Amino acid sequence: MGDFNLTSILTLFIGLILGGGAIYAIISLTGAGAGKKAEKIINDAKKEAEKAKRDSIIELKEETYKLKQEADREIKERKAEIQSSEDRLLQREQSLDKREEMLQNRDNLLEQKDKNLNALQKNIQEKELKMDDLLKEEMETLEKIAKFSKEKAHDMILERVEATMSKEIAELIKDKEAEAKLEVDKKAKNLLINSMEKYSNDVATIQTVSTIDLPSDEMKGRLIGREGRNIRTIEAVTGVDLIIDDTPEAIVISSFDPFRREIAKQTIETLVKDGRIHPTRIEEIYDKVCKDMNTRVTEIGNEAIYELGLTKVDPELVNYIGKLNFRTSYGQNALKHSIEVAHLCGIMASELGENVNVAKRAGLLHDIGKSIDFEMEGSHVQIGAELAKKFGESETVINAIESHHGDTEAKSVIAVLVHIADTLSAARPGARNDSLENYIKRLEELESIGNSFDGVEKTYAMQAGREVRVIVKPDEIDDLTSFKIAREMKDKIEAEMQYPGTIKITVIRETRAQEEAK
Repeated sequence: MGDFNLTSILTLFIGLILGGGAIYAIISLTGAGAGKKAEKIINDAKKEAEKAKRDSIIELKEETYKLKQEADREIKERKAEIQSSEDRLLQREQSLDKREEMLQNRDNLLEQKDKNLNALQKNIQEKELKMDDLLKEEMETLEKIAKFSKEKAHDMILERVEATMSKEIAELIKDKEAEAKLEVDKKAKNLLINSMEKYSNDVATIQTVSTIDLPSDEMKGRLIGREGRNIRTIEAVTGVDLIIDDTPEAIVISSFDPFRREIAKQTIETLVKDGRIHPTRIEEIYDKVCKDMNTRVTEIGNEAIYELGLTKVDPELVNYIGKLNFRTSYGQNALKHSIEVAHLCGIMASELGENVNVAKRAGLLHDIGKSIDFEMEGSHVQIGAELAKKFGESETVINAIESHHGDTEAKSVIAVLVHIADTLSAARPGARNDSLENYIKRLEELESIGNSFDGVEKTYAMQAGREVRVIVKPDEIDDLTSFKIAREMKDKIEAEMQYPGTIKITVIRETRAQEEAK
């Protein structure tokens, strides 16, 4: 509609301009003498303008009518849509009212059920109280009639059951133990055999005292020096005791520190080869050997780590690992023992689906405290755990170090594997030297534990303490009780003794009938 008005106004405006222009042209061309023509032209222009105006007004009215029709149609459509929306809202409101009514009915029904349940529960509680009172009265009546208390009757029944079922219980225990041992032994043997056949190492024992061979007895005098100045310098610089006795062409180095003893040994061997033995030369050789030893220790540690395929090991911890090479336990090299334990742990962890690298790491570091246990107070287990924490080892490795001697509970399968591998490496024949005193003491303890049981006639410790045979009195102990004695003896040995490997317990019950014909 706005466009139509603008068009009409423009048409009018153009008509007026044309009319005025025409008048001006006529006046200009004809002058005063052409007045009539000009007046005619003006009238024609006015008529033309009037016609254009009428046409514009007609068009304007038509356009206005069309716009009005469109507006009416849009209003009707909007009204229809609004009416439809109102109908839908009304239906939804009615639906919500119905749902609210249903929910209200459900709430009323649930409330009624709740009331019924409360009443029923109260009724049941009252009945239970009455039942308890009746049972109490019944128990008191029974106690008066039987002249026994409840506790006494309970104990008597248990005693009778135990006496009656003791053989059945022992037989059941026997069967279950045999079944469990058969299954466990089979799986354990397979696992250990697979692990040990995949890894084997030579048995090498190292004595704790270092002996140096000399080319001649004359060298002893040169090592002692004038008025003993050389031997005093050696002992002061190296921190060891030099024992020079009547042993031909040999001297002995004694020290509680194996690393220091090794440095002293290499220093003296270098001096003997060099031939120049005096205080200044002794100090020079000692300084050179110390530097070489630190380099060698690091190389040994890196070789162990490379052999096991481990990564991200702190350089200082590598040095501690290398020092294990100069530490022994019952004659067994501590580093070789640790590497062996690491290999066994890795193989067993692979069989069980555990983390092989973590198992190897825990096996290698389980005795790391032995590298400096002669320098600090505390057991090698405590020192090793502190070192592992210091160098950021995982909780699994720390727990394996703490628990490999049973001082702490093992919290992971890997910790248990470290304990097993440590026992395997230490207990295999020839791996360690044991003193005669400890050996005899262990045998005496085994025999003493066996003899402490009633009905035992004699106990014999055999096979270097790896087997115990217990002979029982056949008239006092029956076959089933002998199994019970074996089990109790096993528990007592595990609780009271420390021993490498395993101990086999055999209980023997034998009845012999003898007659002599005359």
